[in-house]
Amino acid sequence: MRLSRYFMPILKENPKEAEIVSHRLMLRAGMIRQQSQGIYSWLPLGKRVLDKVNAIIRDEQNRAGAIELSMPTLQSAELWQESGRYDAYGKEMLRIKDRQDRPMLYGPTNEEMVTDIFRSSVKSYKDLPLNLYHIQLKFRDEIRPRFGTMRSREFMMKDAYSFDLTREAAEHSYNKMFAAYLRTFDRLGLRAIPMRADTGPIGGKLSHEFIILADTGESEVFCHKDFVDFDIPGEHTDFDNVEALRAIFDKWTSLYAATSEMHDEAAFNAVPEGDRLSARGIEVGHIFYFGTKYSEPMGAKVQGPDGKEHFVHMGSYGIGPTRLVPAIIEASHDDNGIIWPASVAPFDIVVINMKAGDQACDDTCELIYAALSKAGKDVLYDDTDDRAGTKFATADLIGVPVQIIAGPRAVANGEVEVKDRKTGARETMTIEAAINRFVA
Repeated sequence: MRLSRYFMPILKENPKEAEIVSHRLMLRAGMIRQQSQGIYSWLPLGKRVLDKVNAIIRDEQNRAGAIELSMPTLQSAELWQESGRYDAYGKEMLRIKDRQDRPMLYGPTNEEMVTDIFRSSVKSYKDLPLNLYHIQLKFRDEIRPRFGTMRSREFMMKDAYSFDLTREAAEHSYNKMFAAYLRTFDRLGLRAIPMRADTGPIGGKLSHEFIILADTGESEVFCHKDFVDFDIPGEHTDFDNVEALRAIFDKWTSLYAATSEMHDEAAFNAVPEGDRLSARGIEVGHIFYFGTKYSEPMGAKVQGPDGKEHFVHMGSYGIGPTRLVPAIIEASHDDNGIIWPASVAPFDIVVINMKAGDQACDDTCELIYAALSKAGKDVLYDDTDDRAGTKFATADLIGVPVQIIAGPRAVANGEVEVKDRKTGARETMTIEAAINRFVA
């Protein structure tokens, strides 16, 4: 992609409305634009990051055995009346009517709809376990949307819903998602700590929020410091192995970890003083087992091996991609801008032509751009006639992991400079060596 032809509206000044680092940098880098309170457009640079985040989420959901579908954003109120949540949900739900005066709603979540899909199609325990997920825009009319896409009214969510015959089987489905979430956040460059969450009126113990530690986090969290060094489940994790997944769950819940809402001061004080960690945290995922809360009122039953009908046990599992993008920035930035993990960076490499119009510089940059693009790299080529300082500032602001800098003096010697955005380390090497480093 040539920067001269790309739509990336950079802001030179910090936006006054931005309260936290991620909101400020996303606006300055031209990733998002606010359309109304709590509602944003994702501009091309931001969309590239969001798509890469979704690709990793999707890959790990598929790996864990979840099956993707797509459900509509508008839902019939009748389903929510069946479950009893239509009147109880509160003002966060946007209620509307269609031209036939039928009550509808803009979905804040999809438990009712997915339960309706399940009950109309699945009748036997032989079709279980089943986990259905989608990645979709949702709407909750937050009373105080803030922090950009960290807490917006319209947002994207990956929500998955599991169906099992028994609680024991449902716990295994829960553990699958537990391990999948650990892997997902790790691939996004984040260390997420599962913390016991409030289950509200549903009861039980199976509810966990996944929290990343960040100085600008929205809430205070408390945990054992060893979580920071726990091993993440590997790529070849067997998601059908009940005991192996239970062992992962047991390990990651063996030490103290709680948000401020669930904090037990006495239990935390029982942790050796040197092992206590209190910090700010950002919630990036939430998993929840809720048994037959929806299957009973909505009649979602299957025939069991005993020939009798049983209400299925369900769980829900949420990740907010539009929340994850700013969370990654909060965890990875410096005074100059964003530092993207390679897995979600909008581009892998930015080639900076220090003197556009100079034949040698132009030829060298075109050669590098063509070679790296052919090798499958996402390359941004800064072919603009901006000043050197502006080019460097833009490259640092948007956080591309690698910068290849071609200036007249270096090019005359057959060399370019390669800069690592994260460490700031610079290395001069031949043009061929620079290409080979990233092609190999």
